[in-house]
Amino acid sequence: MAGSSGYVYTVRMAPTAVTAVKTLIQIKTGAAAIDIVSVRIQQGTKLTSELLNLQLIQYTAAPTFGTVTSATPAPLNGLDPASLAVGGTSATGVNATVEPSGGTSVTHEATYWNVLNGEWLYLPVPEARIRIKQGGLGFTFLLNTAPAASMTIGAVVQFIEYQ
Repeated sequence: MAGSSGYVYTVRMAPTAVTAVKTLIQIKTGAAAIDIVSVRIQQGTKLTSELLNLQLIQYTAAPTFGTVTSATPAPLNGLDPASLAVGGTSATGVNATVEPSGGTSVTHEATYWNVLNGEWLYLPVPEARIRIKQGGLGFTFLLNTAPAASMTIGAVVQFIEYQ
């Protein structure tokens, strides 16, 4: 699908108090492959330096999706069709209460975010985008280190869907 055009969608976790390791955003593909275009995390409450581990994980086979608050991907262009990566408590959503498990996964990015900087952005060149196969496979944006104290975190993932 290189060079194909698709539709761009956004999944957003509104600023939320976070105190634990958790999946911030989970995307479950429908009948179309997706490319991760950007991932962003921000905070606005912490005034001291703290390093938190972030991971971008691709599920390539038979995952058991986590339990999340359902989030419907919003089209970047209001004239585009609805995403095939539909929202659901065990599909596309935010702020996991139960983490994904099983299946085969690949951690594509494991990095540290200094929360004092306020924001972290993953913006790969097109050739380096993470591609997730269609048919119920997935992507998660994981906060892999618990904050020392509760902090308000917001997150956004944008993806191209080739439907």
